[in-house]
Amino acid sequence: QVQLVESGGGVVQAGGSLRLSCAASGRTVSTYKMGWFRQAPGKEREFVASIFWIGGSTSYTDSVKGRFTISRDSAKSTIYLQMNSLKPEDTAVYYCHAGGVIGYWGQGTQVTVSS
Repeated sequence: QVQLVESGGGVVQAGGSLRLSCAASGRTVSTYKMGWFRQAPGKEREFVASIFWIGGSTSYTDSVKGRFTISRDSAKSTIYLQMNSLKPEDTAVYYCHAGGVIGYWGQGTQVTVSS
C-alpha cells in the first residue's frame, strides 16, 4: 500500500502562484512515476503533469506548459507542483497519483483561482 497526502491548495487571484506538495509513504518502492491530475466541477479528471522517480523525466498537458513545474525530492518521497500565472480555468481539485503495478490516489486538494 502507498499513502499519498496532498497539501498547498487554496484560493488565489488570477496571475498568482501556488505550490502543491504530495508526500508518499508506505511501499513507495513499488512506484516508478508520480503525477498530478485535476478535476473541475462537471468535468472528467484530467492529467496535468508527471515525473519519474528515476531520471526525473517530466511530462505536461499542453494547457499548463510554461506555467507549471513538477519536481521531486526522492529523499523525502515527495513531489511538488509549482503553479504560476494561474488562470480561473485552473480551478479544480488537484489529485496526486502514484504509478506502479497498482495506482494510488491522494484525497485531493482544492485550488480556486478568482478572476
